[in-house]
Amino acid sequence: MAKNDINYIWRGKKRTIFGLPWTFTTYFLTETKFITKTGFLNVSEDEIDLYKITDKKIMRPLAQRIFGCGTVIIYSKDTDTPTKEIHCIKNVREVSDLIDECTNKMRDKYRTRGRDLMSLHDPHDGHDDDDYDE
Repeated sequence: MAKNDINYIWRGKKRTIFGLPWTFTTYFLTETKFITKTGFLNVSEDEIDLYKITDKKIMRPLAQRIFGCGTVIIYSKDTDTPTKEIHCIKNVREVSDLIDECTNKMRDKYRTRGRDLMSLHDPHDGHDDDDYDE
């Protein structure tokens, strides 16, 4: 697939401590996936299907706030990437809202919600399966 065939909703770069995009990490948001591309000579890409996202958090430490940046942490049911940090990006609130909007569209499309992504046995549910006699 050619680079121009993908319709990106948002594209951003990880920024340095001074808010400058001098890194080799680029983030892409499409209608169905969140993609992280890292590296210069050895390039790797990581994708998360948006409908697998269960929660997210915004962090804005002082050093990032000074330069108008922030970090979004995504929690997902993706097997190889259960947690993804979108480090030091501009317009962190708008990006977070875009991720929410696209995630909800994908959940509606696949008819999944948070309860559908939960495992059958949650170790923190207060019930111990070993206590039940058959």
